[in-house]
Amino acid sequence: MLTEAQLESYHANGYLLVPSLLSASEAAAYRAECHALAERLSRHANMDATWGSARQAVAGAADTRILHCHNVQFYSAAFTRLLVHEGLTAAASQIIGSPNVQLHHTKMFIKPPEKGSPFPMHQDHPYFPHARHSMIAAIFFFDDAPVEKGCVCVVPGSHKLGPLEHSREGGWHLPFDQYPLESAVPCPAKAGDALFFSYLTIHGSGINTSPEARTTLLIQMRDPEDPPTVKTHESRGQGMMLRGIDPLSEPRGVE
Repeated sequence: MLTEAQLESYHANGYLLVPSLLSASEAAAYRAECHALAERLSRHANMDATWGSARQAVAGAADTRILHCHNVQFYSAAFTRLLVHEGLTAAASQIIGSPNVQLHHTKMFIKPPEKGSPFPMHQDHPYFPHARHSMIAAIFFFDDAPVEKGCVCVVPGSHKLGPLEHSREGGWHLPFDQYPLESAVPCPAKAGDALFFSYLTIHGSGINTSPEARTTLLIQMRDPEDPPTVKTHESRGQGMMLRGIDPLSEPRGVE
């Protein structure tokens, strides 16, 4: 799936944008699924996931909002099919360095037009630390994500720093003065692209100031033989095998 050059780039920088992993029509269909899901769920619950720290760190973020939903595969079968997409799982297997790819969780984000919330710079590691740091994320972009839409921004090579100390106030984040969003490298993407990155890679995103929503699905994956060091962030669907087998699995309820 990935070339040697792509893998070398990932290992050097801690992230890799893979263009056109989905076709334009596939991306459009998943975008529609996301917005239909948000419409259904918003009738019953507040879906805003804006970090308190975002309102402190980013100018103009005081009245922003972002819609989100965990474990979308339990709400629409379309997302279940996406989780075992051959391109996704093949690339994840190469990046992780294992034939086995296990799901940790999924999360949909919709940044509304003109006021989609930003995320301060952070690593994902504090949320679910693992022993061998095999955890990676893949973000599918279901519509174009230029800079003005609040695209993901990264610090190349930051995964080599290892776990960093974060503040937990208002969501795990790195010190605002040391890691301003403006110092990161933007990763604009097109609909159908997928961005892979290590959970140690420092990243964040800006405000969506455009007249259109930014729609993404984040999929966190790991090597099933890489155990969590803290029993936290457990969720429904965690442990589903997306590729290969779980060598550590034990029979449950077998008669």
